[in-house]
Amino acid sequence: MLTDTTGAAAGLEAYRVAKEPYYRAVTDEVALYEAAYSVRMPMMLKGPTGCGKTRFVEYMAWKLGKPLVTVACNEDMTASDLVGRFLLDANGTRWQDGPLTMAARFGGICYLDEVVEARQDTTVVIHSLTDARRILPLEKKGEIVEAHPDFQVVISYNPGYQSLMKDLKQSTKQRFGALDFNYPEHEVEAEIVVHESGVGLDAAKKLVHIAEHARNLKGHGLDEGISTRMLIYAGSLISRGVAPLAACRVALVRPITDDPDMRNALDSAVTTYF
Repeated sequence: MLTDTTGAAAGLEAYRVAKEPYYRAVTDEVALYEAAYSVRMPMMLKGPTGCGKTRFVEYMAWKLGKPLVTVACNEDMTASDLVGRFLLDANGTRWQDGPLTMAARFGGICYLDEVVEARQDTTVVIHSLTDARRILPLEKKGEIVEAHPDFQVVISYNPGYQSLMKDLKQSTKQRFGALDFNYPEHEVEAEIVVHESGVGLDAAKKLVHIAEHARNLKGHGLDEGISTRMLIYAGSLISRGVAPLAACRVALVRPITDDPDMRNALDSAVTTYF
């Protein structure tokens, strides 16, 4: 049996964020995260879809100079997908670390995106890494991995999608510090849209007004409001010559609802500003 640790160590270098991601701080979240990382506190980022949680983690990994291993969680993900499994190849049986094990073994930040999408029997494997033990038992391999001093677990999720059937256990939540994220204030969000899409400030402010209108409809016909990410998509289309009404229809209105009445209401909001 072989274990490919040399290749995994080299492979972790590919997860370094080479270029500074654009992130516009809103309050004191950067300083708080730096303090949490200094004591290797596991962190939980809570906020609506497309509000900047993932970009924040990328920015912090770059700022701290640590590799960032991102896992997009889903209901089909198994514990083996996180910790690793035995594989067969021409040389026989070998062990391949999963992303969580690789980050723990060699010192990266492991980011579990939308963690509540994973089954609870899968996410429980992070428990021993998120308390004073900082170990990861690999039961199939008969090994206990002691977390590298640089290792940290970060998880994110959207509290708006919580339900009795899809939520984190209290035994999981209480292992983490937490930062709340939301859509930025009007002027800041417009600044972000300008920077990320190349659209002019006037158009960016109009897009933000449309988003704010849609967000007020959350729970009154919309499951989720228009995100900052969607505004950037719309701004990118406008900056490339697409008519604002068409850009908003494609990037803002059609993706978030199929209800004809709600589409008409949002289209009317768009025409108010454009």
